[in-house]
Amino acid sequence: MNPTPERQLVPLQHAAERHFFGMRHAAVPERERIEGFLSEGFEVVIDFAGAAVTQSFVDELVGRLILEQGPGVLQRLVFKNCTDDTRAILRFVAADRLDQYLKNNTH
Repeated sequence: MNPTPERQLVPLQHAAERHFFGMRHAAVPERERIEGFLSEGFEVVIDFAGAAVTQSFVDELVGRLILEQGPGVLQRLVFKNCTDDTRAILRFVAADRLDQYLKNNTH
């Protein structure tokens, strides 16, 4: 049996001005941190505690990862402390980008 991969925590609260993430560009540094941890073989826990997010932010944070790395990346991400709204945004973005990934990578 393979050991459980180590996890890295990415708390979003520290990066939010007044704890609101509305702009796509605000997600770029966080996504880059996540990409670094993923490239090192870590599972990444994204902690949404205290952070309100928009669809644009989540698309840049998670949607781009799906487009670039494929649907398997979702198995290495853990979403923690999500509100119902955040969970709904995550589901919508993931479904949309998975569909786009499959259309672009199926012959």
